Formats: sequence, C-alpha cells, structure tokens
Amino acid sequence: LQHPFESFTPIIDLLREAARDPDVLAIKQTLYRTGADSQIVDALVDAARNNKEVTVVIELRARFDEADNLQLASRLQEAGAVVIYGVVAYKTHAKMMHIVRREGNKIRHYAHLGTGNYHAKTAKLYTDYSLLTSDPSLCDDVHKVFLQLSGMGKTLNMKKLLHAPFTLQKTLVEKIEREAVLAEKGKGGRLIFKCNSLTDPKMIKALYKASQAGVQCDLIIRGMCCLRPGVEGVSENIKVRSIVGRFLEHTRVYYFENGGEEEVYCASADLMERNLYKRVETCFPITAKKLAQRVINDLETYLLDNCQSWTLKTDGLYLSSAANRAEGAEEISAQETLIDAYTQRS
Repeated sequence: LQHPFESFTPIIDLLREAARDPDVLAIKQTLYRTGADSQIVDALVDAARNNKEVTVVIELRARFDEADNLQLASRLQEAGAVVIYGVVAYKTHAKMMHIVRREGNKIRHYAHLGTGNYHAKTAKLYTDYSLLTSDPSLCDDVHKVFLQLSGMGKTLNMKKLLHAPFTLQKTLVEKIEREAVLAEKGKGGRLIFKCNSLTDPKMIKALYKASQAGVQCDLIIRGMCCLRPGVEGVSENIKVRSIVGRFLEHTRVYYFENGGEEEVYCASADLMERNLYKRVETCFPITAKKLAQRVINDLETYLLDNCQSWTLKTDGLYLSSAANRAEGAEEISAQETLIDAYTQRS
C-alpha cells in the first residue's frame, strides 16, 4: 500500500481482526509515533484482554511524543501486554508487526513492514509504503528482530531483511558498488534513492565512486542533503531533487537496476549516521514483481515532476522546476498524478 494515496485502514483492520480471532496466538508490534488517541493501541489492548500474547516495543525517546508514549505504555501494561522500552543507546525506529496464527495443525506467520509510523493521522498527510506479507523467510526475519529487541536473540542471520545497525549500511554500499562494476563492464548501472535526508559520509563517498564509474544516480531527497551533484570528475552522473507538495514525502526507497535483475527495497531508515548506526531499523525487499514495478513506476513519476520539485545545483542552491519549466511544457505534479493513478486503481 502507498499511503495516503491508499488508505491506512487495512492495517488497523488487520490488527483488530487479529485481536479477536481465537486462532491468533501472539501479536508483536513496534511503536514509535502513534498518537495519544490510537486505534492501534486500542486493538493491542483488546488482544491482551483476549488472552493473546502481546508484546509491544515502545520507543520512549521519540521526540515530542515522550509523554504520549508513556501513557500508551501504561495502558498496555494494565491490559496485560508485555512492554519493552527498546535497546540501551539505540532508538527503535523500525516499523514492524508480527502475527502468529494457528491454522489447522500448523502455525502460520504474518507481518507488516512499513516506512512510516503506526499513526492514522499522519498516514493521511505523509507518503509511506506498507507491505503486508506471509512470506516465511521475511516473517522469520521479523521474528528474529523482535527476539533481539526483547533480549532473547543473539544471532542475526537474516534471510531477506536488512537490519540497522548491523547489515543495512554495509549491504547498501555493496549494492552501490555492484552497480559501479556493472557500469564499468558496459552493462548499464542505475540507481534511484528516495529518502528524507542524506548525510552519511560513507554513503556519499560510495555514490561519488559510482558516479565516476558511470552509474546514473537519481536521488530524491526531501530534506538535508550533504552530497553535491554535478561536480566535474566527482558527481557528473548524480542528480538530486526535492519534492515539496501537498503531502510530506516520507517514503524511503532504494532501487538498483542490477543489470536488468531489478531490486527494490523499502525502509524505515534514512541515509543518516543516526539511522544507520544508532537506531534499530529495517529495510525490506519488495520481491513480488508486480508490486516492485508499482514502486518503480512511482519513483519514475517523481522524477518527471516539474511543478513541485526543486533541483539541487552544484553550488548547494536549489532551483525551482516550476520557475524554470519550458514555456508550453506539460505540467506534471507527481503527487497529483499518483492521486489520480491510485484512485483509478481502487
């Protein structure tokens, strides 16, 4: 799902159904920013009262939401849920839900992974992706992260999930380097990154090297960007744009062309030192080809925007696409285009 172009309600409905389903055995959830009046918390309280094993990881250090989170934690504990306050020195910023259900003689796992918070109000204002999955490997990875957060898991051998502060930064750099090798061999080389901020020196250095190898790098960075595009001999093949429109751009997407074997990852993490090294974050692959293509099409739409985009120049200043749009050129607003596209789809 792509919020707010698609409703956040299915996520709430899933949790509500799980809370009253007699075959659901356990629910685990991370909460970062949720809101004082949260339907998500209401459902978790109901689940605990219905004798489900409910475990909630609440990050008390979510800036501006500390008081609300303390109140929510108290509600959950009073209902019988196990509340965990994360890992010392690391903020839990990952967005995960894990549901364990008995189906016949088997146990089946379901998961939700997202780029945004479990907050119904901001889901109407922020752009974010949600993945609902029963993929055994991905669900097992989510289960391992919850074990690690609860202090019960030591090994972090993930099958599909990238996990900060352990594998996320290293793996993204490796994938950037792979694009550089492909470009040097004449096999293309392209990547599209979309996130809120880019400040990590190691990531910036890897992108500079990729550009020098001939990789076409399209970066959609809404906020802070410490990389300078278009520098001769350094970053001629890097373009940076920011989209500022009706909705706050919050999706984190990392796309790699990979010689035609395209890879798409969505993440809770931006490319900042705090996200890559000082937070618990998840980055999950979109492996279903139809869904991956949807995300790629969305990214390409953002790259066509000439109404609400700002292009970062080599001198560090931003140039308005609307002010510099060619006379008579078709006006393309990415957000309005996506509203129309997702409305027609539904």
